[in-house]
Amino acid sequence: MGRINTASLPDIVFMLLFFFMTVTVMREVELKIQVRLPDATQGKKLEKKSLASFIYIGEPLPQLQATFGSEPKIQLNDAFKEIDDIQDFIAQERESLDEAEQAKMLVSLKIDKNTRMQIVTEVKQALRRANALKIMYANTPVEKITSLD
Repeated sequence: MGRINTASLPDIVFMLLFFFMTVTVMREVELKIQVRLPDATQGKKLEKKSLASFIYIGEPLPQLQATFGSEPKIQLNDAFKEIDDIQDFIAQERESLDEAEQAKMLVSLKIDKNTRMQIVTEVKQALRRANALKIMYANTPVEKITSLD
């Protein structure tokens, strides 16, 4: 019995590798709430997005308002959650980071500009209890208008 020719095997492996690299899409969070970010003239761009955990606060989308109502909701990843779930969420997000990067973790709050401060304050209190003290508020950048005087 003759030997099997494996000369083309590396080519096949690399073709499969490139196929999966081009077809695979990184998972993004599917927003179930409306978030119209407030405008700001000064801000800082997020340097390392992998260190940030996102909390979304706003009214549910119109097609979900029949089920969830029109009051502002908290979205963690792809699900609506309550204030009490924030501590578990932060612990889970912290565990997913390397040990050296856990101290650099920050929480980005993406809050609809028409949301009342009561729910924002409750979220901040829950973050404080979870020892997540680095908080960033997302905004829409607005160019500064300089006077011509």
